Amino acid sequence: LHSFLETARLGSLSAAAADMHISHPAMSKTIKELEDILGTQLFDRSSRRLSLTQAGRVFQQHVGSGMIALRRAQQLVQDAPDRQRRLIVGVLPTAATDLLPAAALRFHAETPECMMRVSTGPNWLLMSQLREGALDLVVGRMSTAKVMEGLSFRQLYSERIIAVVRPGHPILHSQDLSRQIGQFPLVVPPPGAVISPLVRAMLAEFDIPPYGPKFETVSLAFGRKLVQNSDAIWFISRGVVASELEQQSLCALPTDQDVHGSPVGISLREDGSTTPDQQALIRALEDVVQNGRPT
Repeated sequence: LHSFLETARLGSLSAAAADMHISHPAMSKTIKELEDILGTQLFDRSSRRLSLTQAGRVFQQHVGSGMIALRRAQQLVQDAPDRQRRLIVGVLPTAATDLLPAAALRFHAETPECMMRVSTGPNWLLMSQLREGALDLVVGRMSTAKVMEGLSFRQLYSERIIAVVRPGHPILHSQDLSRQIGQFPLVVPPPGAVISPLVRAMLAEFDIPPYGPKFETVSLAFGRKLVQNSDAIWFISRGVVASELEQQSLCALPTDQDVHGSPVGISLREDGSTTPDQQALIRALEDVVQNGRPT
């Protein structure tokens, strides 16, 4: 079951085998034996990257929940009473720079005996880890219906997509932004990002062709440095660059378009069960939003 979950997460037998420190033939044999036991094919092998069949997706949801229950049972039996509690949280870029840090401090004040571990990564990976029990919850944008299968979502707010530039950028003095934007290097989210289709539609309104952008990223570290040291224009969720805007190390362009991306909130497993520590973090996130929602 562990081999199945790792192969489903990584989309590759060889990658899953390496991750679990076993040979590729052993991993392949294990998956084949599991499919023989179930009497159905779990993976579509028609392309280079393995993808789950419909039966595989259904099996993944229930196996993930089962593995979580087994781990919890093991911890209840084996863990010492005084062992430190741990909450493992996945965070997406839009919530990593402002929302979660503020909520983490509130969470620590309320629950000082629990250690919070924070993981970052692309949306699809964090949701897969959440489904399989490697994460307790994920904070960030809601993903597509396919990626959110087996998960629930609690919305906190909806966030704007903006275009940012360095201070002193020549376009800040332009009288016609829509015509000038295409004259500079553009930075956009990669195709796998949730807001990518919205940004592409936004660029289409400026008559910028699909091949117009020169860089693709949602990384704050890379995007910030790139924009601050060039005339590039970065289309990104406001939450990613909230601190930079506040410190005026980046400037938002006053475009006519007010584009809201998908909702930002908390993703949980669909079974609805939450621990006291999860509930404490959810309260902290809601308090941060209610007392100064990121905009």
